[in-house]
Amino acid sequence: MRHYETGVIIAPNLSDEEIEQQIRQMTELIASMKGHLLREERWGKRKLAYPIKKFTDGYYLFLDYEAEPEVPAELERRFRQSDQILRYMTVKKGTTSPWKKRKKAREAEPALTEVTELMEAEPEEEKEGSRSEEKTREKGKESREKERS
Repeated sequence: MRHYETGVIIAPNLSDEEIEQQIRQMTELIASMKGHLLREERWGKRKLAYPIKKFTDGYYLFLDYEAEPEVPAELERRFRQSDQILRYMTVKKGTTSPWKKRKKAREAEPALTEVTELMEAEPEEEKEGSRSEEKTREKGKESREKERS
């Protein structure tokens, strides 16, 4: 299963019941095709950046789900057929859910801190070496100045 996010702008002239019906159809399609809806964000009616089909407002909806590639293809096919959908965009997020990636990242953190500590320790040693080099250069300059005078 792959992780997808679909953003949809629904026409603002629909009633609340019609918008609910559209959203229900989308979520039922995902479930019927053995997908798993992770999150549903309803932003509500917002002003569009530019007019679309003579509308200046739109109802924004974002669906975050895991499914096979056929699911977003079917959703987009239905979006194209519907006059109630102004715009849509589906983004493939990855093959695993972001929560699993975060968990793996947290497990790997101790190893990362050890490497970071080692990397931070090396520059200090280099600084000490460069300081001693500077001291020898200064001594060399002082001895040359004494020889000149």
